[in-house]
Amino acid sequence: MNSRRSFLTGSAAALIASSVAPAPLTAQTPKKGGTLRFVPIGDLKILDPIWTTAYITRDHGYMVYDTLFANDATLQPRPQMVDKYTMSRDRMKWSFTLRSGLQFHDGAPVTAEDCVASLLRWGKRDALGRMLLAAAGKLQATDKKTFVLELKSPFGIVLEALAKPSSNVPFIMPARLATTDANEQIKEVIGSGPYRFVKAEWQPGDQVVYERFADYAPRSEAPSGAAGGKRANVDRVIARYIPDAATASAALEKGEVDWWDNPPVDFSTRLEKNPSITVFVKNPGGIQGWVRPNHLFPPFNNKKARQALLHMVDQDLYLQAVVGNPKYYRTCPSYFMCGLPTETAAGAPGKPNLERARQLMKESGYDGKPIVLLDAADNPSLHGSALVTRELLSKIGVNVDLQAQDWASVIARRGKKDPPQAGGWNLMMATWISPDVMTPAVNAGLSGGCDKAWFGWYCSEQMESLRREWIRATEPAKRRQIADQVQTLAYDEVPYVPWGQYTQPTAYRKNVKGVLTFPASLYWNVSVEG
Repeated sequence: MNSRRSFLTGSAAALIASSVAPAPLTAQTPKKGGTLRFVPIGDLKILDPIWTTAYITRDHGYMVYDTLFANDATLQPRPQMVDKYTMSRDRMKWSFTLRSGLQFHDGAPVTAEDCVASLLRWGKRDALGRMLLAAAGKLQATDKKTFVLELKSPFGIVLEALAKPSSNVPFIMPARLATTDANEQIKEVIGSGPYRFVKAEWQPGDQVVYERFADYAPRSEAPSGAAGGKRANVDRVIARYIPDAATASAALEKGEVDWWDNPPVDFSTRLEKNPSITVFVKNPGGIQGWVRPNHLFPPFNNKKARQALLHMVDQDLYLQAVVGNPKYYRTCPSYFMCGLPTETAAGAPGKPNLERARQLMKESGYDGKPIVLLDAADNPSLHGSALVTRELLSKIGVNVDLQAQDWASVIARRGKKDPPQAGGWNLMMATWISPDVMTPAVNAGLSGGCDKAWFGWYCSEQMESLRREWIRATEPAKRRQIADQVQTLAYDEVPYVPWGQYTQPTAYRKNVKGVLTFPASLYWNVSVEG
C-alpha cells in the first residue's frame, strides 16, 4: 500500500539526513512547562498561510495547524493526521482515513469534510495544489473520518503534494473557515495543531504569542522533521520581532531570548564562538535568491528586458555582498538548485555580460522611466540583493526608484497589480528554500499560470504543459529530460533570475533542547532546560 517513488532520493536525502541539530533529543525526559522566546524571520502581519507564501506566515501555520501528511527530516512523506490510506494499483483512486481524537482549538472534532474544504481552498492558491485539483475528478468525504480522491489524469506525486513542506503548506482548518474565498484572508485562526494562537496578545511589530493546546493528541512515533509526534513541551511560545540584527544578537547572548531563527552570516560567525550558543544549518539543501520581474507592465512584459536581467546578474557579486562567507554559499546555474536530484545546467547562459544586457534593454523599448524596485529593508538577504540589483541596473542604463519598506509591507504590496507608479512594482527580491524550488512541480516561480501565477504573474502555456508532463512521468530518466526542457524554456522566457544559492544558519542557547532538522522553523518538541 505504501510503496512509492519520491522525487527526493539518493544523495539529496543523504545530504539532508547528514545535517542534524546537535543533540536533537536528550536521553532524559524533556522538561515540561516554561516559555520559549525566539526572534522570528519577520513581523507577522498576515495570519492566513494559504493566502500568502510568506515564510513568517508559514511558520505561524506550523504552530497552529496540522497536515494530513508531513515530511520527515529527509523530506519523505509520512502520515500525520491520516491514520491509514489505500490506493488502487494504477494509483488513480485513493482513500484516506483520519486518526481518532483529532480536535480543533474551538473544541470541534476534525472531520473529513474539513479536510476536503481545506484542500480545495489550498488548491486555488498553490501552484502544485492547482495541478493536483486539475487532475482530480472527485474529492469528497465518504464519512466523518474518510475522504476519497479519484484522479481523471495521472498525478505521480499525490503524497508529496499532501505533504508539501513549505509555502503554501496544505494546512487543515475548519470547513467553515476553509470555505472562505481563496482571494480573501480568513477572519479567525482556528487549527488543530500543538499550539493555539493567542489573538489577545498579538501585537504586530512587537510580538506573537502561542499557548500549548492541551487536547492535542500527538502521534506515537518519534519526531522527525514535521512528521511523527508533535509534542508541545513548553507552555508558551513568544515570538519577539527584533528587526535590528545587533539588538537581536545582544538579546540572544544575554539570554533575553532563547533562539534567533535567521541571523545574518556575519553575526552567525561571531555567535559560533560563544560557548553558550549553538549555531547550525537546519536546511542543508539551501536557499535560492531571486530577481523577480513583474510581467504585467513595461519594460519586463517584454522578454528582451527580462533577458537583460539574465545577462546582468552576476551571482558571485550578489553572494559576496549578501552572504559574504564562502562557507555558506555557491554559484549555481540550476533553477532547481545544485546538489539536489533535479540539478541541471541545461540552457544556462555564459558569464554575465553587461554590454549585452544594455543592448537588450534598448531592444525591449525601455523608455528611461524609473523602474520601481521593492526593497525589504529589514530583511538582510532581500535588502542586500536589492542594493546589488540597483547598482547593476544603473550600469546597463536603467533608472531605478528603490522603494524601501519593511518586509511585511512588501508582502502586502507585491500582490498589487496596479501600475508601478500607482502603488505597484517592476522588480522585487525573493528567497526560497530548497523544497520550494527543487522540481518543476513545486517551483512557484516557474508556474506560468498568468493571473493565477505567483506574484510577477508569469504567463506561459508551454511551461504549464511541461510541468504537467513532469508530474505525470514516473521514470526518473523521463523526469530529468523534462526538467531540462523546463529549464531551457525558463532561460529563454526568464520568469525570474536566480542570483545564487546559500545556506542560512540558525542560533539558539544551549539550554534549548530538542530542535528538529527541517527547512521550516518548528517549535514543538523543544524544551528550555534550567
